[in-house]
Amino acid sequence: MTQPSTAVLTRFRLMAILCGVNLLLLIFGYMPAKYLFDAVETNKWLISIPIAHGYLYIVYILTALQIGVQKKMSLPIILALIAAGTLPFASFLAERRIVKKYS
Repeated sequence: MTQPSTAVLTRFRLMAILCGVNLLLLIFGYMPAKYLFDAVETNKWLISIPIAHGYLYIVYILTALQIGVQKKMSLPIILALIAAGTLPFASFLAERRIVKKYS
């Protein structure tokens, strides 16, 4: 039984936003705290930011593959969706384009 198209779009949208926000936290929060202020050693909870991004990015890849296969996207577009999770703000742009095109 295949899933409804709206469920896959909603899942992709959620993961793109979560992965994008977490990437921004990683780049503009964790990295300056670690390399400019040496705050990671005193604030051990900061290590949860890159760990969370790693897990979220894996789920983002799986949802990008799922929507790519279900919507019969070409391989370069699927790879671009996957790469969008590694660039600041790119996952937000990819999410908007995919939702606009397929909803």
